[in-house]
Amino acid sequence: MDRLQRWYKLDRLLKARRHPVSRTVLEQELEVSAATVKRTITEMRDFGAPIPYSRERNGYFYDPNIAFELPGVWFTPSEVTALMTAHDLLASAEPGLLKDSLAPLKAKLDKLLKLEHLGGGELPKRVRILRLAGRGPGPCFAQVAQALIERKQLQFDYHGRTTGGDGPRTVSPQRLTHYRDNWYLDAWCHTRKALRSFAVERVRDARVSTSAAKEVRDKDLHGHFATAYGIFAGLPIATARLIFTAHRAQWVAEELWHSAQVGTTLADGRYQLDIPYSDSRELVMDILKNGPDVEVIAPVELRNEVRQRLEAALARYGNRA
Repeated sequence: MDRLQRWYKLDRLLKARRHPVSRTVLEQELEVSAATVKRTITEMRDFGAPIPYSRERNGYFYDPNIAFELPGVWFTPSEVTALMTAHDLLASAEPGLLKDSLAPLKAKLDKLLKLEHLGGGELPKRVRILRLAGRGPGPCFAQVAQALIERKQLQFDYHGRTTGGDGPRTVSPQRLTHYRDNWYLDAWCHTRKALRSFAVERVRDARVSTSAAKEVRDKDLHGHFATAYGIFAGLPIATARLIFTAHRAQWVAEELWHSAQVGTTLADGRYQLDIPYSDSRELVMDILKNGPDVEVIAPVELRNEVRQRLEAALARYGNRA
């Protein structure tokens, strides 16, 4: 019986008995030595289990005044990996949040990862999370997260890359989105009287207001932010039809570009992908990444835009001797 199994069994024993359980009974039920019983109880206490000892009744019991479960023990390895990912994202986004609020959870998670059925501490060594081209959370992530959690309005200066400087904004935060290793705030913009998405790293001088945030229904958020391609919001204005070569189809056919995409493998092995979009900028970049292995069939405006970008790139390379 490994350590995890002993935890399980001891937990069940203490919950099943109405009176304190003696060490002798625990030795018999767990089929271990007295030293192992003591060590198991100590390990569970370190994990937060309220297991006092009653000298009067010569036994161990769960303190009825302290609610306790072993939530971490029931995590599967894949769930722990998901927790590690979430922990890693939060730690990189704002270390202060981890230090102040999540340190106890991290301590329990660290102990959990050392259990036998999760590799005895091997999992953190064997899971690597890489971030490429991420821009970082910027200086105001903590204020953005605070306003989001407390459901308060947020005031800040926004410096958009396209416009160079959009000026002051007052928004009602709705949710944070981590997309392609970057953080975005989906919010109701009181300045523009509409839903907007803001790159968090471009937020400056953020101040949490005392005014309550305006609530937007999940259905409306989904309709605005999730129906078109990529991070650019809004209802789709067109559907892109892309044809990938048979060679590239081996990868693209298994990729999810959009939740509403329609993919078809053609008779000659090529792959046709239809994607709704509202703004072509991000879609064009992703198309260009595939180089000669993709062709835009429709709409003609998108095909022309991609062709112009390719011609501009070719011209730049052609100018070199």
